[in-house]
Amino acid sequence: MVTRTRSHEIFSKAKTFFPGGVNSPVRAFKSVGSDPFIVESGQGAYLMDVDGNRYVDYINSWGPLVLGHAHPAVVEAIACQAARGTSYGACHDLEWRLAELVQTLFPSMEMMRFVNSGTEAGMAVIRLARGYTKRQKLVKFEGCYHGHADVLLAKAGSGVLTLGLPDCAGVPAAVVGDTLVAEYNNLESVERLFDACGSDIAAVIVEPVVGNCGLLVPQPEFLAGLRAITARHGALLILDEVMTGFRVALRGAQGLYGVTPDLTMLGKVIGGGLPVGAFGGRRDIMELLAPLGPVYQAGTLSGNPLAMVAGITTLTEWSKPGIFEATAAATSRLVQGLHDAAAVEGLSLQAECVGTMFGFFFSSVPVRSYRDTQQADKHAFNRFFHAMLEAGVYFAPSAFEAGFVSYAHIGEAIDYTVEMLAKGFHAAR
Repeated sequence: MVTRTRSHEIFSKAKTFFPGGVNSPVRAFKSVGSDPFIVESGQGAYLMDVDGNRYVDYINSWGPLVLGHAHPAVVEAIACQAARGTSYGACHDLEWRLAELVQTLFPSMEMMRFVNSGTEAGMAVIRLARGYTKRQKLVKFEGCYHGHADVLLAKAGSGVLTLGLPDCAGVPAAVVGDTLVAEYNNLESVERLFDACGSDIAAVIVEPVVGNCGLLVPQPEFLAGLRAITARHGALLILDEVMTGFRVALRGAQGLYGVTPDLTMLGKVIGGGLPVGAFGGRRDIMELLAPLGPVYQAGTLSGNPLAMVAGITTLTEWSKPGIFEATAAATSRLVQGLHDAAAVEGLSLQAECVGTMFGFFFSSVPVRSYRDTQQADKHAFNRFFHAMLEAGVYFAPSAFEAGFVSYAHIGEAIDYTVEMLAKGFHAAR
């Protein structure tokens, strides 16, 4: 039996300082009915807690750690830069070097701006889209999460969905009054919105592969259909690749599916585990940003040298021949292991992966939209989650989050996980 005495003690102290004991809601393990373990360190494919337990980590800081925890090259780069200064609040050489790497893989980002989080990128990109089109309305999709800006919290995924919050208290109805919600993988639902008020819609924003209500894969022609609809009505298409960028493919979902957006949001991987976000796209749109244009956006720590050097080192390593391909192959092996082990126990499971992202639902029917996710068996997931945690395998503590594989998982970590899956699915019955 795994003991977490020290974790319980620390979490009890944390609850006196932080709402729910955490600084981000899903960390509280509320949806799986337990207290979280407290991390002491991370190395490669593993997390170690304060009680001496080790876990294969399939969260990887919710996606950024494509090389695994504490990759030596990234750690060295951060340490060397820290000795030169952690923040300048001024221009420096590392900013354009990371931008050049990003643009090589995302050529649609003719110009870009670095920020400090995906939420910040979401706030800015919506403001920019409205400033460019001179329209107010925005189309988003049920279950997609683009950060916790007020305007984007209508029918959101991630922690909002995990905690069962229908919408967010504190967000005035007027703020989301111009946010229109469509169904992912349903072009007709988008067409209806444009038929009703297309001349008022500034943009459509979408996670091209949804990772914030579990993994939802776009059906054929869905993304291309969004591109066609927005072009026809003079609206912008925004791809939120904060999660999918460099993970579903080196060139992101836009490269994988051959869809060119007007604007793109990035984050996670481009900071190598440090706080970062970015947005960018067509030059004529981006030149509306101050100081060139009238759309204001700023940030004291935007482009800070620690995040930039971590991102440069991570992307350089991740882009080396064979690294991504080997990690994607390991992800496919994990998903096949999920299918095989569930079948042995006679459980209905939907499991998929795209590149190095994966997800699964306890469901007898394919899961293609937010509404489909609500039919999945959350109780079976919770039993599976706890059995796997006891076995030393850490999946996301929510039935509505994607998982991530890093290069460090190849070999031992994947082998061990596949071996332990029988225990998890037996408990889930």
